[in-house]
Amino acid sequence: MKQAIDSILEVEKLKGITRKVKPLGQERYENSAEHSWQLTLFAYALAAYAAEPIHLDHVIRMLMVHDIGEIDTGDTMAFVEGGWSQRKQEERSAVKRIAGLLPEEQTAELLALWDEFEAGETAESKFANAVDRAMPALLNLSNHGQSWKENGISYERVVKRLQAQIETGCPALWKYMEQKLAEAKELGYFGT
Repeated sequence: MKQAIDSILEVEKLKGITRKVKPLGQERYENSAEHSWQLTLFAYALAAYAAEPIHLDHVIRMLMVHDIGEIDTGDTMAFVEGGWSQRKQEERSAVKRIAGLLPEEQTAELLALWDEFEAGETAESKFANAVDRAMPALLNLSNHGQSWKENGISYERVVKRLQAQIETGCPALWKYMEQKLAEAKELGYFGT
């Protein structure tokens, strides 16, 4: 019992990790816990569109833990270039520490879920990565490019960063987003 409670209180800290995009209708920035929660619902809504058959419960478990390392490392905007290998090593160490608050079997399971998400090789991880890449972009599209403008992110950088992962895991989602991104370009939603 103590291990379960200690771990969930540690994960509570994810609510304090600020991201770069604002929730719809809000002046504040979203936090990583909100992001992870929303992704689980988004995956549920999009499951029928996955590129390959998936086990949705596995995808949801993966999405619940994919950002817990940010408790120690903070969030890094998806459009940052360079240094990803070091960041991911640090994030994995954080995941190992946080998951280590649980019994050994659960520690191994959470770390395996995080590793699977990062590797992006299974049908479930490809789909989870597609959902993870798409959601902030959908918020930006709805917020008239808020984060892209604030951080000087061009249309070309957005497409370069999003297309492969979304198209691989959920082709129908990419087809939808490709059109929306092109419309957003015409509306001036991107930075320079």
